[in-house]
Parts: sequence; C-alpha cells; structure tokens
Amino acid sequence: MKITEGLSLLFLALSSSTSAADYTPTDNILLNCGAASNLTDRENRTWVPDVKSKFFSSGDSKTSPAATKDPSVPEVPFMTARIFRSPFTYSFPVAAGRKFVRLYFHFDAYQGLNATNSLFSVSLGPFTLMKNFSAHQTAEVLNCSSIVKEFIVHVEAGNLRMRFTPESAYAFVNGIEVTSMPDLYSSTYGTSTVVGSSSVVAIDNSTALENVYRLNAGGKDISPSHDTVGLYRFWYEDSSYIFGALSGLAVKAEPNMKIMYPRGTPKSIAPHDVYSTARSMSATSELNLQFNLTWVFMVDSGFSYFLRLHFCEVFLSIDKSNQRVFTIYLNNLGIKNRHSRKYV
Repeated sequence: MKITEGLSLLFLALSSSTSAADYTPTDNILLNCGAASNLTDRENRTWVPDVKSKFFSSGDSKTSPAATKDPSVPEVPFMTARIFRSPFTYSFPVAAGRKFVRLYFHFDAYQGLNATNSLFSVSLGPFTLMKNFSAHQTAEVLNCSSIVKEFIVHVEAGNLRMRFTPESAYAFVNGIEVTSMPDLYSSTYGTSTVVGSSSVVAIDNSTALENVYRLNAGGKDISPSHDTVGLYRFWYEDSSYIFGALSGLAVKAEPNMKIMYPRGTPKSIAPHDVYSTARSMSATSELNLQFNLTWVFMVDSGFSYFLRLHFCEVFLSIDKSNQRVFTIYLNNLGIKNRHSRKYV
C-alpha cells in the first residue's frame, strides 16, 4: 500500500448518534483559481483569488470564466478556471502533518477550447494524484458537470508542491483546497488486515489516500458546513447504492441514547448527524433470513481499498451482548462472523 499513484479509499459510515469535537486546522488554504478577488461559497467559506498569487511557483497559464452558467453548480469555486498548456506548479507553505487536498473541476468550455481535449496529470511531491485525468469522461460517468477529487497525504514542513502536467491540449483547475486534518487513518498497531487474509495493512506517512465514497447510512446528505468543524467532508446519503428491492429500514437513534467511544477513538472521526442515523434490517428474524442488506460500489481495478464501517446500536432496548448478531461480507468474503456493539 506504499505507492506513488495514490491509494483509493472506500469509506462508509453505517452508524448512529454522538457528539463530535471541533477541530482547528493549522493550514486552511482555499484558492479560487482564475478569480481576481475574495469570494464566499455556499458553505460561508472565503476563497482567495489566485491572480498574481503568492502560491505560483513555475510555468505559464491563463485564466478564463466558465462559458455557461449552471444554477445547480456553485459559483465559487467552479465558475472561473486557470488553464495550463504546459507544466505548471503551485507551491503552498504548510506545517508538517496530514492534509486534505481537494481539487475542484467544472467541465465546461474555457477560452473557446474544446472541453473534450483536456487530459492531464496532477502530482504532489512523490505522489501522482491523478494520471491522464479527463474531466469530460468523469463528468459523463458521474452524470454531473462539477467534480471534487479528495486526497489525503502526509507532508513534511515546508512547501507542498502541486504540479499540473497536460497530456494533450491543456490542463485546468477551478479550485484548490489544502486543509490540515487529524490523523484518522494511520494503522500503526496492526489493527487493519487484508480481507480474506491475515496480512496486516500499515497506513503510514508514505501512504496517500483518495476518497472514493463517504456515506451516511440511513440519513440525508451532510454538507461540509455540517461536518465536524474544521474538516469540511461531504457525506452522501446511501440509498442509491443499495442493491435490490429490499433496502432495510432507515432509523434514528433514540433521544436519550448515550454513545460510548472506545479508548483512543477520536470524536472527529464523524459528525453527530452520521451517528444519529443507521440502516437496519427488520426486527423479524424470519424475514431477515430471506434477504441480505447489500450495498454495491463501482471501483477501479488495480488498487487497494481501505474500508471503514461505523457501528453503534441505536436502540436502548438492545442492551445485551449478542442480542443483535449479524455477518458482514465483502465480495462474498466474510470479514466478521458475529457482530454486536453498544458503542461506536
């Protein structure tokens, strides 16, 4: 899992109710590419312009507004872009530690260029975050014109250098976010293993992660402004990923539910809204024997995927060990034979 082209991260949350502590990032850079003045986005965050930016390092580029205005696409940071016809580097001064790096793209025509001809790669220090990325193809697959690619990398103190390299006509970017984060993914004690194997997985400072899915099971979308303060993650509702006609029950934690965290588990691991909902099978064992509750995800082959499931019992009536027991499978491989939890 120590790689130079990014490790895809499959992140799911299937859980109930808690109190998430605020987090204050050491670095919080929001760069609105192609803009000429400070602008505020829908989450009430202020983005700084990159015109004559101190973050420029090397290379030539131009700016351009989007050719079309789509009411469904936020104006900030998607309605302006920086265009590169040759390699271009941004340099961000940051403190040492793990960072969320989010790249914002809006598929559109810029400067009269053919939008389908944009193909490029993005590297960050030793990591290749994206190779031969096509906003056109990605937008078609996702059926949306705005795209956010989120990565997690560890950087040493100094400058974080981000390089855009056109592989065809040109490269572009609409927004760049670099935000410090608590270390939520390292596995230094051998607690993560490969499914179907006893091999231990180590997520250390030489590992880069790409977020693929982050879901709020049984609940609604959670916007960045409603995530743990300072982390700005987007959590999507899970219903569109459920396989088959039987989707289980979307349930909420009981109002008097008190959540107990295992020692060493940071409360910033997920916001309150994630843990206040869950998706459950029925309370009738005879019915449960007739179906499985299944989620299906499209992923790229050739990568390793880190899967995190969150569990917490949401009903006060379930108060004994093994009162709720179930089996978890991943691609038909059992990863837990019995499961019953009264805490996150």
